[in-house]
Amino acid sequence: MADLVQLTVWRDALMAARYRGVRTVEYDGKRVTYASDGEMAAALADLNRQITGATDRISVVRIQSSKGL
Repeated sequence: MADLVQLTVWRDALMAARYRGVRTVEYDGKRVTYASDGEMAAALADLNRQITGATDRISVVRIQSSKGL
């Protein structure tokens, strides 16, 4: 699996191409051509899920105690 930096680079390249209306993306010497905007959207959603999974951290810790009474 790619690291967070690589996932972010791929996502940024895909987003830039999508906003320009281009369906071909180049990164790391590789070229990918998507059939439709929907396919690009699905790829972006997958990258965003992977990025979120790589950055998920516990943000709230709740501690509960009692005196045993």
